[in-house]
Amino acid sequence: MTVIDNHGVLAKDGELSEASARDYFELLKPRVMSLVVFTAFAGLVLAPGHIHPVLGTIAILCIAVGAGASGALNMWYDADIDAIMSRTANRPIPAGRIAPSEALAFGLVLSGFSVVILGLAVNWLSAGILAFTIFFYAVVYTMWLKRSTPQNIVIGGAAGAFPPMIGWACVTNSVTIESTVLFLIIFLWTPAHFWALALFKMRDYEAVGVPMLPNVAGERVTKHQIVAYAVLTAVCAVLPSFLGFASLGYGLVAAALGAIFIYCSIAVWRMPDGDLKMIPAKKLFGFSIFYLFAVFSALMIDRLAPVLVSHAGGWF
Repeated sequence: MTVIDNHGVLAKDGELSEASARDYFELLKPRVMSLVVFTAFAGLVLAPGHIHPVLGTIAILCIAVGAGASGALNMWYDADIDAIMSRTANRPIPAGRIAPSEALAFGLVLSGFSVVILGLAVNWLSAGILAFTIFFYAVVYTMWLKRSTPQNIVIGGAAGAFPPMIGWACVTNSVTIESTVLFLIIFLWTPAHFWALALFKMRDYEAVGVPMLPNVAGERVTKHQIVAYAVLTAVCAVLPSFLGFASLGYGLVAAALGAIFIYCSIAVWRMPDGDLKMIPAKKLFGFSIFYLFAVFSALMIDRLAPVLVSHAGGWF
């Protein structure tokens, strides 16, 4: 396979590219990785019991590397459509800075390294979930669902929902109802988050033939679905209070955040079909990222607050 960059430079399989460390870092999808690391860390913090700080650090690093490996494999497989879409055309492979074979090898090596180290250092349940997550994102979502069904992001969103469950398993060596709820919050959040992006990038997806919901079912159906998933996400985010692993205070914060999330989704629903500016969709996309960080931050603060207060009391 040969890739031509914007300057006519070729990056061919079988030839070493002149990629920089920054190009390889970009292959890891650092913005996505940051969300994965954050939610995995939340799983570590929220899980009952304790993990040695060194092992906890190793666990987070392995999860981060595994997430990055998934991103590299995704970019390797999607290089053909990335070259056409405006938001992805400057990625390292379509831009010709990294050869596809190098990206593939990079992703496979990092995948194996992250899973094996996590298993040896922490436990094999968390390593198994990490391995399944990498496989699900790289193979099930990227190679199959993404180009075959408009429900791609609904089913494929499971890959991004596993990190807090992995973090939880690192501490407890188990999968519980609590970690499943953490999984569900992200799983239900993903469609509203991503379809908001798909609305204002639908021309890109249409150009490459990826069957995103707005292109297949239309804007109106997509807007209905966004509202539905926003409501489901808001309800699910309150469940930790009802299940007893978060306080009423967290529940109130989650409810307030959920109300704003729903309000933003309704603004998208009210947006006229064919609106070229797509301002409500862009606002929802931006707020959805803040929402997820805020919910998991509130959960961690709720979990750590009693400990911090008790320690503070001992100082006085």
